[in-house]
Amino acid sequence: MKSVPVIAIFDIGKTNKKFFLIDEYYKIVLERTVNFEETVDDDGDPCEDIDLLANWVKQSLTDILSLKKFEVKALNFSTYGASFVHIDNDGKVTAPLCNYLKDFPAELKDEFYAKYGGETLVSSQTASPVLGNLNSGMQLYRIKHKKPELFNRIKYSLHLPQYLNFLVTGSYYSDITSIGCHTQLWDFVKNDYHNWVYQEGIDKILAPIFPSDVTMNKVIDGHEYHVGAGLHDSSAALIPYLTSFSEPFILISTGTWCISLNPFNNNPLTTDELNKDCLCYMEYHGKPVKASRLFAGNEHEKQTKRIAEHFKKPLDQYKKVKYNAGFVKAAKNDDANTPVLMQQSLFGDRDLSAFSSYDEAYHCLIQDIMTQQQVSTTLVIQDTGVKRIFVDGGFGKNVVYMNMLATAFPHLEVFAASVAQATAIGAALSIHKHWNSKTIPGDMIELKYYALAHQMEADEIKQS
Repeated sequence: MKSVPVIAIFDIGKTNKKFFLIDEYYKIVLERTVNFEETVDDDGDPCEDIDLLANWVKQSLTDILSLKKFEVKALNFSTYGASFVHIDNDGKVTAPLCNYLKDFPAELKDEFYAKYGGETLVSSQTASPVLGNLNSGMQLYRIKHKKPELFNRIKYSLHLPQYLNFLVTGSYYSDITSIGCHTQLWDFVKNDYHNWVYQEGIDKILAPIFPSDVTMNKVIDGHEYHVGAGLHDSSAALIPYLTSFSEPFILISTGTWCISLNPFNNNPLTTDELNKDCLCYMEYHGKPVKASRLFAGNEHEKQTKRIAEHFKKPLDQYKKVKYNAGFVKAAKNDDANTPVLMQQSLFGDRDLSAFSSYDEAYHCLIQDIMTQQQVSTTLVIQDTGVKRIFVDGGFGKNVVYMNMLATAFPHLEVFAASVAQATAIGAALSIHKHWNSKTIPGDMIELKYYALAHQMEADEIKQS
């Protein structure tokens, strides 16, 4: 039996660690998922068990390469961001991986920003709000000043995707999608590392940058494989859309956060935008992707629990709610002049006894979230000629949210979009030309068009 040509992808999230084999038609032909218990770092704080992860990657690769059913042509990696693995001169991991949720020392933060021009200046230049350890460059600053012995042991600090590449190839590289994603390492104005990186000598432990769409060749057991340098997961998940659509679009990636990504917006971030939780990601060819964040998924989870308890309904009752334009009108007329809050919606202050039913209350919740969403997404549209909005993730399956979004942006085409395992597919697409001679399929993204909401309103206006 002829073996199936595939690419192997390691897709590492904070909770789920996934391994995929993807064929030349971008269909997933094998999937494995594991979860690992966290360990603790040298301060006793929870962190990724890098030894468990490394052993799993190596064993998974050994197992797959031995299968006769598949012919692995290439490998690539995508992982969560803001995570460095520190390698010593012997190629060994020399320190625990810092969890980006760990608190950053306040006095060290104050010292850093006082030294380099203040939070506003550094944030503007590096296209990232001040986020503590989520600015992964600050992890390196902390090591240098708080743990100088460790700093002196480090040959290279590799972002997690490039550490996985190192496990396979033995090569040390950095990648622009990880460097450019809220690290405060990269100066988006001069398109180089920020001055502080050079002044602190941090550049000496950052490996050379390897292009995200190029591969290195690695021979394993007599077989040659094309190996990508690895990608930050948010940048990888954008690639199927960049591959499929050339006209300017917004992608709203929804989950705990609703992140509006505009790959066609090259305007510098303003102080006002930074204060409203805007930042820049980096597209895999090295172009900035302006983005805005809204904590809408978290707000939705919190408030649906409150609504369910009040009306004595199951927690997932919202999944059964059908869109009702009449409820939307009632919600629209309330608090029209209330300032928009970017972290929580107005709904938390609403009296649930004012609603006659669960469905009415839920429509009001989504309308309050949509008031924020409209502001957040508009921040990154600007003068970029955007014609479409794609929504992936949980809210893309929510008919109330999607209809209200279509109403909020009546001049744009609004689609619920889904790509099965978009991050893994994106990592495979980034090096398509090196392993796959077939044409990229046109049906990778499933779309559902939402025009109903504003069409209904237009019809009502005509009738009145």
